[in-house]
Amino acid sequence: MSRRSKKAAPAPGAARPTVTVCRGCCCGTRAKVPRLDHEAQLTDLRTQLASIATVRRTDCLDACERANVIVIQPSAEGRKAGGRPVWLGQVNDPDAAADIAAWVKGGGPGLADAPDVLDLYTFSPSRRVRHEFEG
Repeated sequence: MSRRSKKAAPAPGAARPTVTVCRGCCCGTRAKVPRLDHEAQLTDLRTQLASIATVRRTDCLDACERANVIVIQPSAEGRKAGGRPVWLGQVNDPDAAADIAAWVKGGGPGLADAPDVLDLYTFSPSRRVRHEFEG
């Protein structure tokens, strides 16, 4: 693939939400989370959100103790409405990924309330990790 054909990662405040799925040293490995089909989870999110959000894979979000980690960044409109990135950990069940997809389809952070069940997965990463991710 040439450099021109690669899509650049959206900048913070992009027109659509961004769903970042960790698939590094711990997240996305059968050694850490053996009962989940990690590739199927990523494929399902990409399929369900293809026209709504950017779904990207990253090597490590440095929150390995919470594998699998997914971060939902708001769209530009969601950010203007007060939405901020939401970090979700231990997303190790297909129903959780479906809840994430439904929320993002509804607008995501700032535009739609997250399903209550996602409160079980929400966490705040360290300031260092948050700064590196958002910066």
